[in-house]
Amino acid sequence: MQAIDSWLKENGITEVECLVADFTGIARGKIMPASKFMKERGIRLPESVALQSVTGDYVEDELYDKLVDPSEIDMRLHPDEAAMYLVPWALEPTAQIIHDTYDKQGQPTELCPRNLLKKVMALYDAKGWVPVVAPELEFYLTKPSDDPDLPLEPPVGRSGRQESGRQSFSIDATNEYDPLFEDVYDYCEAMDLDVDTLIHEEGTAQMEINFLHGSPVNLADQVFLFKRVVREAALKHNVRATFMAKPVEDQPGSSMHVHQSLLDSKTGKNIFSNEDGSMSELFLSYIAGLQKYIPYTMPLFAPNVNSYRRFLPDTSAPVNVEWGEDNRTVALRVPDSDAEARRIENRLAGADANPYLALAGTLLCGYMGIEEGLKPSKPVSGSAYHLRDRAVPVNLEHALEKMEGCEAMKARLGEKFISAYVAVKRAEYENFKRVISSWEREYLLLSV
Repeated sequence: MQAIDSWLKENGITEVECLVADFTGIARGKIMPASKFMKERGIRLPESVALQSVTGDYVEDELYDKLVDPSEIDMRLHPDEAAMYLVPWALEPTAQIIHDTYDKQGQPTELCPRNLLKKVMALYDAKGWVPVVAPELEFYLTKPSDDPDLPLEPPVGRSGRQESGRQSFSIDATNEYDPLFEDVYDYCEAMDLDVDTLIHEEGTAQMEINFLHGSPVNLADQVFLFKRVVREAALKHNVRATFMAKPVEDQPGSSMHVHQSLLDSKTGKNIFSNEDGSMSELFLSYIAGLQKYIPYTMPLFAPNVNSYRRFLPDTSAPVNVEWGEDNRTVALRVPDSDAEARRIENRLAGADANPYLALAGTLLCGYMGIEEGLKPSKPVSGSAYHLRDRAVPVNLEHALEKMEGCEAMKARLGEKFISAYVAVKRAEYENFKRVISSWEREYLLLSV
């Protein structure tokens, strides 16, 4: 705690936000004066926080009592000295510190997404391998709206007009929101977030930010906090930012592509490449692991009902787990690069995915492919949209069934985590099924 105390004093911090990410990726925790934070040397939260859905509901009582102590004991939260950030939009000097969660015996809790990613990282560490990732995160800017039944509209830009039509890679269309993005970059600089390129994506007022490559835990922290950054900057300019996977009808969905490679911890060399620059057998097995196990981990990449609206042919999103070189129609793309930068890009994860769980999922699938010595299918050249042999689940219900029935995933991720995660997502799905949509009222009300 000495390093934390020094950092708080150096930055004149008077208030601390103690954060953990739940299954959805929502920041939960407590806010307290810096003096009280240091005096308590950590905080506690009810274990039940882990079982709260995005709607605020909990899993059914019988399962709830199996997954958490019936007396609703507290988790111990320990601040991570490597995850201390300023809150540049706050009115007074404020820090946000990401915490890890532990039980009474000092063991990492199984239901914490950050702990799960660290668990996967330990597998690589035992092999002497260092995973390196670089996420690319897409999102939409929209006009404020207080009616969820109304379609979202693009916001008004500096010109006083709304964006019309698709403006892929347009500099001028991006400049329409310059004041907002200047704040985004200022906030990121104050927080030492490693954001790189900003581009206008295919959708109307859809943007993408790329992160510099680095450690998976650190990058997951950054994506988790970056969502807060964009939302706060948008609010300041009377705009809304959404990371929903498919927020706008007839527009492309928003993804979180994850570039990943492996380094030898001793030599620092990329072990996805042989000495002659060709693809290593380890690299091919990694791809094969992604192909075999992604269909059983889809709820980590596509966690919501809305997530599956992305996966339609010819809509800039994959519909299967095919792979190919420099091919954007497949889920597993090998970008054109030299041997030192060889990597695989997982294009399945949505922007709505919890970054800790999405990174844990993709790294674990690849690891299991190496461990089992799997061989991938033949790479695809040309469009992969019509291929159905290795299709991904078409909806959340199907995806949860596959995850729940995968013994290999239960062994790796823990049966308690699988049970809890599936139960929370099913609770959300049951909540969704109670809602009558505008489509049903439009086409069925007076026609059937």
